[in-house]
Amino acid sequence: MQFLRTYVPAYRTILILAAPLFLGQLGNIAVSFADNIMVGKYSTQALASASFVNNIFNIALFTCVGFTYGLTPLIGALFAKGEKRQIGTTLRLGLQVNMMYTFAVIAVMAALYFFLHRLGQPEELLPLIRPYYLTALAGMIPVALYNVFAQWSFAINRTQLPTWILLGANLINVAGNYIFIQGRFGAPELGLLGAGYSTLAARIICAALMAAVFFRSRHAADYRPGFFNCKATKGQRSHIFATGFPVSMQMAFETASFSGSAVMAGWIGTNALAAYQIVIICGMLGFCIYYSIGAATAIPVSHAAGENNAAGMRHVAWAGYHLTLAAMICSCCIFIFAGKYIISWFSNDAAVLALAYTLIFPIVLYQLGDATQISFANSLRGTSKVGPILYIAFISYIIVGLPLTWLMAFPLGMGLYGIVLSFTACLLLAAVQFLVFFLRATKKNVVAYPKKC
Repeated sequence: MQFLRTYVPAYRTILILAAPLFLGQLGNIAVSFADNIMVGKYSTQALASASFVNNIFNIALFTCVGFTYGLTPLIGALFAKGEKRQIGTTLRLGLQVNMMYTFAVIAVMAALYFFLHRLGQPEELLPLIRPYYLTALAGMIPVALYNVFAQWSFAINRTQLPTWILLGANLINVAGNYIFIQGRFGAPELGLLGAGYSTLAARIICAALMAAVFFRSRHAADYRPGFFNCKATKGQRSHIFATGFPVSMQMAFETASFSGSAVMAGWIGTNALAAYQIVIICGMLGFCIYYSIGAATAIPVSHAAGENNAAGMRHVAWAGYHLTLAAMICSCCIFIFAGKYIISWFSNDAAVLALAYTLIFPIVLYQLGDATQISFANSLRGTSKVGPILYIAFISYIIVGLPLTWLMAFPLGMGLYGIVLSFTACLLLAAVQFLVFFLRATKKNVVAYPKKC
Protein backbone atom coordinates (compact mmCIF):
# COMPACT_ATOMS: atom_id res chain seq x y z
CA MET A 1 0.00 0.00 0.00
CA GLN A 2 2.83 2.40 0.81
CA PHE A 3 4.31 1.67 -2.64
CA LEU A 4 1.03 2.61 -4.32
CA ARG A 5 0.61 5.78 -2.25
CA THR A 6 4.13 6.76 -3.22
CA TYR A 7 3.88 6.18 -6.95
CA VAL A 8 0.21 6.50 -7.98
CA PRO A 9 0.31 10.33 -8.29
CA ALA A 10 3.40 10.05 -10.52
CA TYR A 11 1.76 7.29 -12.56
CA ARG A 12 -1.28 9.50 -13.05
CA THR A 13 0.80 12.49 -14.18
CA ILE A 14 2.83 10.43 -16.64
CA LEU A 15 -0.18 8.61 -18.06
CA ILE A 16 -2.10 11.87 -18.60
CA LEU A 17 0.87 13.26 -20.54
CA ALA A 18 1.57 9.95 -22.28
CA ALA A 19 -1.98 9.31 -23.50
CA PRO A 20 -1.87 11.84 -26.37
CA LEU A 21 1.70 10.84 -27.18
CA PHE A 22 0.61 7.22 -27.28
CA LEU A 23 -2.25 8.07 -29.63
CA GLY A 24 0.24 9.81 -31.90
CA GLN A 25 2.61 6.87 -31.77
CA LEU A 26 -0.30 4.50 -32.34
CA GLY A 27 -1.10 6.56 -35.42
CA ASN A 28 2.53 6.22 -36.52
CA ILE A 29 2.33 2.46 -36.03
CA ALA A 30 -0.91 2.30 -37.99
CA VAL A 31 0.61 4.29 -40.86
CA SER A 32 3.80 2.20 -40.82
CA PHE A 33 1.72 -0.96 -40.88
CA ALA A 34 -0.52 0.40 -43.62
CA ASP A 35 2.46 1.61 -45.68
CA ASN A 36 4.25 -1.71 -45.47
CA ILE A 37 1.13 -3.83 -45.94
CA MET A 38 0.12 -1.88 -49.06
CA VAL A 39 3.66 -1.82 -50.44
CA GLY A 40 4.24 -5.48 -49.52
CA LYS A 41 1.05 -6.58 -51.21
CA TYR A 42 2.09 -4.58 -54.28
CA SER A 43 5.37 -6.48 -54.68
CA THR A 44 8.22 -8.03 -52.69
CA GLN A 45 10.67 -5.79 -54.61
CA ALA A 46 8.78 -2.67 -53.52
CA LEU A 47 8.78 -3.84 -49.88
CA ALA A 48 12.51 -4.60 -49.99
CA SER A 49 13.24 -1.20 -51.58
CA ALA A 50 11.15 0.58 -48.95
CA SER A 51 13.03 -1.33 -46.25
CA PHE A 52 16.39 -0.17 -47.55
CA VAL A 53 15.45 3.50 -48.04
CA ASN A 54 13.45 3.80 -44.82
CA ASN A 55 16.21 2.26 -42.74
CA ILE A 56 18.87 4.46 -44.34
CA PHE A 57 16.73 7.57 -43.95
CA ASN A 58 15.73 6.75 -40.41
CA ILE A 59 19.29 7.67 -39.44
CA ALA A 60 18.89 11.16 -40.90
CA LEU A 61 15.35 11.66 -39.63
CA PHE A 62 16.08 10.56 -36.07
CA THR A 63 19.26 12.64 -36.10
CA CYS A 64 17.15 15.74 -36.80
CA VAL A 65 14.22 14.73 -34.58
CA GLY A 66 16.60 13.89 -31.72
CA PHE A 67 18.14 17.34 -32.01
CA THR A 68 14.73 18.93 -31.44
CA TYR A 69 14.36 16.89 -28.22
CA GLY A 70 17.03 19.06 -26.63
CA LEU A 71 14.41 21.82 -26.40
CA THR A 72 12.11 19.84 -24.09
CA PRO A 73 14.18 20.08 -20.87
CA LEU A 74 15.09 23.72 -21.54
CA ILE A 75 11.51 24.85 -22.18
CA GLY A 76 10.15 22.52 -19.48
CA ALA A 77 12.43 24.06 -16.84
CA LEU A 78 11.43 27.59 -17.92
CA PHE A 79 7.76 26.57 -17.82
CA ALA A 80 8.16 25.38 -14.23
CA LYS A 81 9.46 28.88 -13.39
CA GLY A 82 6.69 30.67 -15.34
CA GLU A 83 9.13 32.41 -17.72
CA LYS A 84 6.90 32.58 -20.78
CA ARG A 85 8.77 35.29 -22.67
CA GLN A 86 12.00 33.36 -22.29
CA ILE A 87 10.23 30.26 -23.61
CA GLY A 88 9.34 32.19 -26.78
CA THR A 89 12.95 33.31 -27.20
CA THR A 90 14.25 29.79 -26.64
CA LEU A 91 11.82 28.46 -29.24
CA ARG A 92 12.97 31.04 -31.81
CA LEU A 93 16.62 30.22 -31.22
CA GLY A 94 15.83 26.52 -31.24
CA LEU A 95 14.12 26.91 -34.59
CA GLN A 96 17.16 28.68 -36.04
CA VAL A 97 19.67 26.15 -34.70
CA ASN A 98 17.52 23.18 -35.75
CA MET A 99 17.11 24.44 -39.30
CA MET A 100 20.86 24.91 -39.73
CA TYR A 101 21.44 21.44 -38.33
CA THR A 102 18.79 19.91 -40.61
CA PHE A 103 20.29 21.50 -43.72
CA ALA A 104 23.67 20.01 -42.79
CA VAL A 105 22.12 16.54 -42.51
CA ILE A 106 20.28 17.03 -45.82
CA ALA A 107 23.60 17.84 -47.51
CA VAL A 108 25.08 14.56 -46.27
CA MET A 109 22.07 12.54 -47.43
CA ALA A 110 22.06 14.27 -50.82
CA ALA A 111 25.71 13.30 -51.30
CA LEU A 112 24.91 9.69 -50.33
CA TYR A 113 22.33 9.52 -53.13
CA PHE A 114 25.15 9.34 -55.69
CA PHE A 115 26.66 6.28 -53.95
CA LEU A 116 23.53 4.14 -53.49
CA HIS A 117 24.75 1.65 -56.10
CA ARG A 118 27.84 0.99 -53.96
CA LEU A 119 25.94 -0.21 -50.88
CA GLY A 120 25.62 -3.81 -52.05
CA GLN A 121 21.86 -3.96 -52.61
CA PRO A 122 20.27 -6.15 -55.32
CA GLU A 123 20.61 -4.44 -58.71
CA GLU A 124 16.94 -4.93 -59.60
CA LEU A 125 15.92 -2.72 -56.67
CA LEU A 126 17.86 0.43 -57.64
CA PRO A 127 15.23 1.81 -60.09
CA LEU A 128 12.72 1.69 -57.21
CA ILE A 129 15.13 2.90 -54.53
CA ARG A 130 16.34 6.10 -56.24
CA PRO A 131 13.05 8.05 -56.72
CA TYR A 132 11.72 6.91 -53.33
CA TYR A 133 14.95 8.16 -51.72
CA LEU A 134 14.38 11.66 -53.16
CA THR A 135 10.87 11.91 -51.70
CA ALA A 136 12.28 10.98 -48.30
CA LEU A 137 14.98 13.67 -48.70
CA ALA A 138 12.35 16.33 -49.46
CA GLY A 139 10.45 15.44 -46.28
CA MET A 140 13.24 16.22 -43.83
CA ILE A 141 12.62 19.97 -43.48
CA PRO A 142 8.89 19.64 -42.61
CA VAL A 143 9.73 16.84 -40.13
CA ALA A 144 12.20 19.12 -38.33
CA LEU A 145 9.78 22.08 -38.32
CA TYR A 146 6.94 20.02 -36.92
CA ASN A 147 9.08 18.56 -34.15
CA VAL A 148 10.51 21.91 -33.02
CA PHE A 149 7.02 23.30 -32.42
CA ALA A 150 5.84 19.95 -31.01
CA GLN A 151 8.59 19.96 -28.35
CA TRP A 152 7.47 23.43 -27.28
CA SER A 153 3.91 22.16 -26.95
CA PHE A 154 4.97 19.02 -25.05
CA ALA A 155 7.17 20.98 -22.62
CA ILE A 156 4.30 23.29 -21.61
CA ASN A 157 2.11 20.24 -20.90
CA ARG A 158 0.01 20.56 -24.08
CA THR A 159 0.62 17.15 -25.57
CA GLN A 160 -2.79 16.90 -27.26
CA LEU A 161 -2.43 19.38 -30.14
CA PRO A 162 0.62 17.83 -31.85
CA THR A 163 -1.01 14.44 -31.48
CA TRP A 164 -4.27 15.41 -33.20
CA ILE A 165 -2.34 17.10 -36.00
CA LEU A 166 -0.22 14.00 -36.48
CA LEU A 167 -3.22 11.69 -36.47
CA GLY A 168 -5.01 13.80 -39.07
CA ALA A 169 -1.96 13.85 -41.33
CA ASN A 170 -1.62 10.09 -40.92
CA LEU A 171 -5.13 9.60 -42.26
CA ILE A 172 -4.17 11.66 -45.32
CA ASN A 173 -1.07 9.51 -45.72
CA VAL A 174 -3.04 6.25 -45.66
CA ALA A 175 -5.63 7.64 -48.09
CA GLY A 176 -2.86 8.75 -50.45
CA ASN A 177 -1.28 5.30 -50.28
CA TYR A 178 -4.59 3.66 -51.13
CA ILE A 179 -5.09 5.93 -54.14
CA PHE A 180 -1.60 6.20 -55.60
CA ILE A 181 0.12 2.86 -54.94
CA GLN A 182 -2.40 0.83 -56.93
CA GLY A 183 -3.78 3.74 -59.02
CA ARG A 184 -7.36 3.96 -57.83
CA PHE A 185 -10.13 6.47 -58.74
CA GLY A 186 -8.40 7.29 -62.00
CA ALA A 187 -5.08 8.23 -60.35
CA PRO A 188 -1.81 6.94 -61.89
CA GLU A 189 -0.39 3.69 -60.52
CA LEU A 190 2.83 4.87 -58.88
CA GLY A 191 3.66 1.87 -56.69
CA LEU A 192 6.34 2.62 -54.09
CA LEU A 193 6.71 6.20 -55.32
CA GLY A 194 3.03 6.80 -54.55
CA ALA A 195 3.71 5.88 -50.93
CA GLY A 196 6.60 8.36 -50.94
CA TYR A 197 4.44 11.21 -52.23
CA SER A 198 1.74 10.49 -49.66
CA THR A 199 4.22 10.55 -46.80
CA LEU A 200 5.74 13.81 -48.04
CA ALA A 201 2.32 15.49 -48.24
CA ALA A 202 1.48 14.35 -44.68
CA ARG A 203 4.75 15.77 -43.33
CA ILE A 204 4.21 19.15 -44.99
CA ILE A 205 0.69 19.35 -43.53
CA CYS A 206 1.99 18.50 -40.04
CA ALA A 207 4.61 21.27 -40.15
CA ALA A 208 2.20 23.89 -41.51
CA LEU A 209 -0.51 23.18 -38.93
CA MET A 210 1.90 23.04 -35.98
CA ALA A 211 3.41 26.40 -36.97
CA ALA A 212 -0.11 27.84 -37.32
CA VAL A 213 -0.90 26.70 -33.78
CA PHE A 214 1.99 28.74 -32.40
CA PHE A 215 1.53 31.85 -34.52
CA ARG A 216 -2.28 32.03 -34.49
CA SER A 217 -3.74 30.26 -31.44
CA ARG A 218 -4.76 32.05 -28.22
CA HIS A 219 -2.96 29.71 -25.85
CA ALA A 220 0.36 30.60 -27.52
CA ALA A 221 -0.20 34.35 -27.22
CA ASP A 222 1.94 34.69 -24.07
CA TYR A 223 4.91 33.07 -25.81
CA ARG A 224 4.88 35.09 -29.05
CA PRO A 225 6.28 38.36 -27.60
CA GLY A 226 9.41 36.52 -26.53
CA PHE A 227 9.63 34.83 -29.92
CA PHE A 228 9.52 38.14 -31.84
CA ASN A 229 10.90 40.79 -29.51
CA CYS A 230 13.17 39.35 -26.83
CA LYS A 231 16.88 39.49 -27.66
CA ALA A 232 19.02 36.42 -27.18
CA THR A 233 21.76 36.52 -24.57
CA LYS A 234 25.27 35.40 -25.34
CA GLY A 235 25.70 31.66 -25.45
CA GLN A 236 22.02 30.66 -25.69
CA ARG A 237 22.39 29.17 -29.17
CA SER A 238 25.44 27.24 -28.00
CA HIS A 239 23.49 26.00 -24.99
CA ILE A 240 20.65 24.79 -27.21
CA PHE A 241 23.14 23.06 -29.48
CA ALA A 242 24.93 21.46 -26.52
CA THR A 243 21.63 20.11 -25.19
CA GLY A 244 20.30 18.85 -28.52
CA PHE A 245 23.43 17.43 -30.12
CA PRO A 246 24.04 14.49 -27.71
CA VAL A 247 20.39 13.40 -27.96
CA SER A 248 20.61 13.72 -31.74
CA MET A 249 23.70 11.53 -31.85
CA GLN A 250 22.19 9.00 -29.46
CA MET A 251 19.22 8.53 -31.76
CA ALA A 252 21.45 8.60 -34.85
CA PHE A 253 23.75 5.90 -33.50
CA GLU A 254 20.88 3.70 -32.34
CA THR A 255 19.12 4.07 -35.69
CA ALA A 256 22.41 3.52 -37.54
CA SER A 257 22.73 0.18 -35.78
CA PHE A 258 19.31 -0.92 -37.07
CA SER A 259 19.86 0.65 -40.49
CA GLY A 260 23.28 -0.96 -40.83
CA SER A 261 21.56 -4.23 -40.02
CA ALA A 262 19.12 -3.58 -42.89
CA VAL A 263 22.06 -3.12 -45.27
CA MET A 264 23.50 -6.44 -44.06
CA ALA A 265 20.10 -8.08 -44.56
CA GLY A 266 20.23 -6.80 -48.14
CA TRP A 267 23.58 -8.58 -48.58
CA ILE A 268 21.74 -11.83 -47.86
CA GLY A 269 19.08 -11.16 -50.51
CA THR A 270 15.77 -9.55 -51.43
CA ASN A 271 13.67 -11.95 -49.34
CA ALA A 272 15.84 -11.39 -46.27
CA LEU A 273 15.55 -7.63 -46.66
CA ALA A 274 11.77 -7.83 -47.01
CA ALA A 275 11.50 -10.14 -43.96
CA TYR A 276 13.74 -7.78 -41.98
CA GLN A 277 11.45 -4.85 -42.79
CA ILE A 278 8.43 -6.83 -41.56
CA VAL A 279 9.97 -7.72 -38.19
CA ILE A 280 11.32 -4.20 -37.64
CA ILE A 281 7.87 -2.72 -38.26
CA CYS A 282 6.41 -5.27 -35.83
CA GLY A 283 9.10 -4.36 -33.30
CA MET A 284 7.94 -0.74 -33.53
CA LEU A 285 4.80 -1.82 -31.70
CA GLY A 286 6.83 -2.09 -28.51
CA PHE A 287 9.17 0.81 -29.26
CA CYS A 288 6.39 3.34 -29.82
CA ILE A 289 4.63 2.43 -26.57
CA TYR A 290 7.87 2.66 -24.59
CA TYR A 291 8.75 5.93 -26.29
CA SER A 292 5.37 7.48 -25.44
CA ILE A 293 5.89 6.74 -21.76
CA GLY A 294 9.55 7.77 -21.87
CA ALA A 295 8.85 11.11 -23.60
CA ALA A 296 6.03 11.80 -21.13
CA THR A 297 8.37 10.99 -18.23
CA ALA A 298 10.95 13.50 -19.49
CA ILE A 299 8.45 16.37 -19.09
CA PRO A 300 7.86 16.16 -15.28
CA VAL A 301 11.54 15.27 -14.85
CA SER A 302 12.40 18.57 -16.59
CA HIS A 303 9.96 20.42 -14.33
CA ALA A 304 11.57 18.87 -11.24
CA ALA A 305 14.97 19.78 -12.66
CA GLY A 306 13.81 23.39 -13.04
CA GLU A 307 13.12 23.35 -9.29
CA ASN A 308 16.50 21.67 -8.57
CA ASN A 309 14.60 18.72 -7.05
CA ALA A 310 16.84 15.67 -7.51
CA ALA A 311 14.60 13.38 -5.43
CA GLY A 312 11.63 14.42 -7.54
CA MET A 313 13.49 13.62 -10.76
CA ARG A 314 14.32 10.11 -9.53
CA HIS A 315 10.80 9.52 -8.27
CA VAL A 316 9.25 10.40 -11.63
CA ALA A 317 11.86 8.38 -13.54
CA TRP A 318 11.21 5.20 -11.54
CA ALA A 319 7.46 5.65 -11.92
CA GLY A 320 7.94 5.94 -15.68
CA TYR A 321 10.08 2.81 -15.72
CA HIS A 322 7.42 0.82 -13.86
CA LEU A 323 4.87 1.79 -16.51
CA THR A 324 7.33 0.96 -19.30
CA LEU A 325 7.94 -2.51 -17.86
CA ALA A 326 4.20 -3.14 -17.76
CA ALA A 327 3.96 -2.09 -21.41
CA MET A 328 6.91 -4.36 -22.26
CA ILE A 329 5.14 -7.38 -20.79
CA CYS A 330 2.04 -6.60 -22.88
CA SER A 331 4.17 -6.23 -26.03
CA CYS A 332 5.93 -9.54 -25.45
CA CYS A 333 2.59 -11.29 -25.03
CA ILE A 334 1.37 -9.84 -28.33
CA PHE A 335 4.53 -10.99 -30.13
CA ILE A 336 4.37 -14.48 -28.61
CA PHE A 337 0.67 -15.19 -29.11
CA ALA A 338 -0.17 -13.12 -32.20
CA GLY A 339 3.19 -12.61 -33.89
CA LYS A 340 2.59 -14.99 -36.81
CA TYR A 341 -0.84 -13.57 -37.44
CA ILE A 342 0.48 -9.97 -37.53
CA ILE A 343 3.41 -10.89 -39.76
CA SER A 344 1.07 -12.56 -42.26
CA TRP A 345 -0.52 -9.16 -43.00
CA PHE A 346 2.55 -7.83 -44.77
CA SER A 347 3.16 -10.10 -47.72
CA ASN A 348 1.75 -12.80 -49.97
CA ASP A 349 5.22 -14.24 -50.54
CA ALA A 350 5.44 -17.56 -48.67
CA ALA A 351 9.26 -17.52 -48.58
CA VAL A 352 9.36 -14.04 -47.02
CA LEU A 353 6.71 -14.96 -44.43
CA ALA A 354 8.46 -18.20 -43.48
CA LEU A 355 11.70 -16.31 -42.88
CA ALA A 356 9.95 -13.60 -40.84
CA TYR A 357 8.23 -16.20 -38.63
CA THR A 358 11.61 -17.49 -37.44
CA LEU A 359 12.43 -14.05 -35.99
CA ILE A 360 9.68 -13.84 -33.36
CA PHE A 361 11.88 -15.15 -30.52
CA PRO A 362 14.70 -12.59 -30.99
CA ILE A 363 12.09 -9.81 -31.22
CA VAL A 364 10.73 -10.84 -27.82
CA LEU A 365 14.23 -11.18 -26.39
CA TYR A 366 15.35 -7.61 -27.06
CA GLN A 367 12.24 -5.93 -25.57
CA LEU A 368 13.70 -5.60 -22.05
CA GLY A 369 16.79 -3.80 -23.29
CA ASP A 370 14.73 -1.57 -25.57
CA ALA A 371 12.23 -0.64 -22.85
CA THR A 372 14.93 0.11 -20.28
CA GLN A 373 17.17 2.17 -22.53
CA ILE A 374 14.24 4.28 -23.79
CA SER A 375 13.01 4.91 -20.25
CA PHE A 376 16.29 6.09 -18.75
CA ALA A 377 17.58 7.87 -21.86
CA ASN A 378 14.46 10.05 -21.72
CA SER A 379 14.78 10.55 -17.98
CA LEU A 380 18.40 11.62 -18.47
CA ARG A 381 17.24 13.96 -21.25
CA GLY A 382 14.78 15.55 -18.82
CA THR A 383 17.64 16.56 -16.50
CA SER A 384 19.32 18.40 -19.45
CA LYS A 385 22.61 16.72 -18.43
CA VAL A 386 22.79 14.94 -21.74
CA GLY A 387 26.53 14.86 -22.48
CA PRO A 388 27.00 11.16 -21.60
CA ILE A 389 24.17 10.15 -23.96
CA LEU A 390 26.44 10.63 -26.99
CA TYR A 391 29.22 8.38 -25.70
CA ILE A 392 26.87 5.71 -24.39
CA ALA A 393 25.13 5.46 -27.76
CA PHE A 394 28.38 5.43 -29.74
CA ILE A 395 29.87 2.63 -27.66
CA SER A 396 26.68 0.54 -27.45
CA TYR A 397 25.37 0.82 -31.00
CA ILE A 398 28.43 1.52 -33.16
CA ILE A 399 31.48 0.08 -31.38
CA VAL A 400 29.65 -2.98 -30.04
CA GLY A 401 26.37 -3.25 -31.95
CA LEU A 402 27.34 -3.19 -35.63
CA PRO A 403 30.41 -5.48 -35.36
CA LEU A 404 28.39 -7.93 -33.26
CA THR A 405 25.60 -7.92 -35.86
CA TRP A 406 28.09 -8.68 -38.66
CA LEU A 407 29.80 -11.37 -36.55
CA MET A 408 26.57 -13.20 -35.73
CA ALA A 409 25.15 -12.89 -39.25
CA PHE A 410 28.15 -13.98 -41.32
CA PRO A 411 31.19 -15.50 -39.55
CA LEU A 412 28.92 -17.38 -37.12
CA GLY A 413 26.57 -18.27 -39.99
CA MET A 414 23.32 -17.26 -38.25
CA GLY A 415 22.14 -15.05 -41.11
CA LEU A 416 19.07 -12.89 -40.57
CA TYR A 417 18.32 -14.60 -37.25
CA GLY A 418 21.73 -13.52 -35.94
CA ILE A 419 21.15 -9.94 -37.12
CA VAL A 420 17.97 -9.55 -35.06
CA LEU A 421 19.35 -11.54 -32.12
CA SER A 422 22.33 -9.17 -31.82
CA PHE A 423 20.02 -6.27 -30.88
CA THR A 424 19.56 -7.73 -27.39
CA ALA A 425 23.19 -7.22 -26.38
CA CYS A 426 23.65 -3.63 -27.58
CA LEU A 427 20.29 -2.47 -26.19
CA LEU A 428 20.99 -3.96 -22.75
CA LEU A 429 24.47 -2.42 -22.72
CA ALA A 430 22.97 1.01 -23.47
CA ALA A 431 20.20 0.52 -20.89
CA VAL A 432 22.62 -0.15 -18.03
CA GLN A 433 24.74 2.87 -18.90
CA PHE A 434 21.75 5.23 -19.21
CA LEU A 435 20.55 4.12 -15.77
CA VAL A 436 23.97 4.65 -14.18
CA PHE A 437 24.39 8.13 -15.64
CA PHE A 438 20.84 9.14 -14.73
CA LEU A 439 21.52 8.22 -11.11
CA ARG A 440 24.76 10.24 -11.24
CA ALA A 441 23.01 13.22 -12.82
CA THR A 442 20.43 13.32 -10.02
CA LYS A 443 22.87 13.03 -7.11
CA LYS A 444 23.19 16.78 -6.63
CA ASN A 445 20.75 19.61 -7.22
CA VAL A 446 22.87 21.41 -9.81
CA VAL A 447 21.13 22.23 -13.09
CA ALA A 448 22.15 24.95 -15.56
CA TYR A 449 19.65 26.82 -17.72
CA PRO A 450 19.69 29.76 -20.11
CA LYS A 451 19.75 33.23 -18.59
CA LYS A 452 16.58 35.26 -18.43
CA CYS A 453 15.58 37.59 -21.21
